[in-house]
Amino acid sequence: MKVILNTDVKHLGEEGDVKVVANGYARNYLFPRNLALPFNEVTVSYFEGKKEEIEAKKEAKRKDSASLKDKLSEHTVTISMPAGNNGKLYGAVTSQTIADALHKDGFEVERKKIDVPGLTIKSLGKYTVNIRLYESAVAELQVVVVKQEDGKQAEAHASAENKAAH
Repeated sequence: MKVILNTDVKHLGEEGDVKVVANGYARNYLFPRNLALPFNEVTVSYFEGKKEEIEAKKEAKRKDSASLKDKLSEHTVTISMPAGNNGKLYGAVTSQTIADALHKDGFEVERKKIDVPGLTIKSLGKYTVNIRLYESAVAELQVVVVKQEDGKQAEAHASAENKAAH
């Protein structure tokens, strides 16, 4: 069945896109939630009238993703993880870990849009992670994984800093 999307639908398309979907998907999911309208002369003329408005929204999304791409490319995320003496992590840094770190730094990025090389990071070091933004825009984010200091080391480090400060 041919439909015109009324709003952006994840994994399907954006507002104003014409898509061919299964009849049941259209009848049972898209139409009841007002996500799409059937493709006919009336809906085509309706969307022709809204074409400028839709293009303005898409242009705004492009500008937002371009500015976010610049900010993310300049940003470096440092993640502290427990690790052994050989540099192997006791856990792993995943896209969710990076998304949480970005959220703390004030960036709203979905974990599904973060491409970690090898799916997870399992050792200390510096890595480049790709973040898929709007359309074909991709930002490269620097991720540094450092060893988390355990309690005794952290106390000794803090007391050494205090002595040096006085």
